Amino acid sequence: MKLKTLILTAASSAFIALPALAQEMTIVSWGGAYTKSQINAYHTPYSEMTGVTIINDDSAAEAVAKLRAMNEAGNVTWDVVDVVAADAIRLCDEGLAMEIDPDTQLADAPDGTKASEDFGDLIVSDCFIPQIVYSTTFGYRTDMVGDTPPTDVCAVFDTATYPGKRSLEKRPINNMEWALICDGVAKDDVYDVLATAEGQQQALDKLATIKDDVIWWSAGADTPQLLADGEVVMGSTYNGRLFSVIEEQNQPVAMLWDAQVFDLDGWIIPTGLSPERQARALDYVKFATDTQRLADQAKYISYGPARKSSAPLVGKHATLGIDMAPHMPTDPDNAKNTFLYNYVFWADFRDDIDAKFQAWLAQ
Repeated sequence: MKLKTLILTAASSAFIALPALAQEMTIVSWGGAYTKSQINAYHTPYSEMTGVTIINDDSAAEAVAKLRAMNEAGNVTWDVVDVVAADAIRLCDEGLAMEIDPDTQLADAPDGTKASEDFGDLIVSDCFIPQIVYSTTFGYRTDMVGDTPPTDVCAVFDTATYPGKRSLEKRPINNMEWALICDGVAKDDVYDVLATAEGQQQALDKLATIKDDVIWWSAGADTPQLLADGEVVMGSTYNGRLFSVIEEQNQPVAMLWDAQVFDLDGWIIPTGLSPERQARALDYVKFATDTQRLADQAKYISYGPARKSSAPLVGKHATLGIDMAPHMPTDPDNAKNTFLYNYVFWADFRDDIDAKFQAWLAQ
């Protein structure tokens, strides 16, 4: 351990931006198997390397509202925040996230390729540092679906063939898209329809057909637990959470990849930090988003690394020893019928549709 620590300490000099850096930082993420993968791949090596104490906060689902409140109060207590791309765009537009120059503030690829080229089109905002490609999809209990397991996402709306509770996230994103698809709207037309008041009502009306059968979730760990406990027959969550409950916990659960929704997840650094805290945050994200670290995360969870240079380094699961590539949402067998999440649409429409969705829930 001493030798390992010595090597890591020597390597750390490449990531130290300023001599005065904070020695404690709060990193906000999503909890569960995802945060565990970050602890293994990023937090623990970084703490060993620098001596920094990392405090984990699982409030990422509330990042926009909480950062707005912190900024208004003039007391930003978070240092680095893991958010989806649409939330990063909103936070950047509102001045709540700092802009990043990837080619001067992030690590180059091992062959010298600049970060902007290595991440490519996944840098969707000046404030967003991509980390993973993931999908939101459905898992189902293999022992609760009879002899005809579901192969189509619209099985979620088929309570006659698949009776029992479903779990859906307590927000409009993804639910509205699936509802329109299962109400006959072509995938290519979904966001044009959803941009209208009539289309939004159409989606809510479709969701109303199963409203009494839905358990609404807020934390990514909820659906895996509900599935493991047999409280729902099927439910939506992030593909990495389902990988954990299926492969690591060996529960009678299977993946329903149909109409999985691709999305991006990554880091933002809040504005309003002291120079010492900002320097530490920048140092951390430079380390955590280098080629090797992003590949390392894929040892623990089935999310695709955002850097092109990381993909060839993805190998086997750290403890299970299974190849991880077939469990990625981007695997060709899993990506036969995907739905591409439109983060620009949701950055523009999120607040209005959120309000309408919450009012519908309360009815």
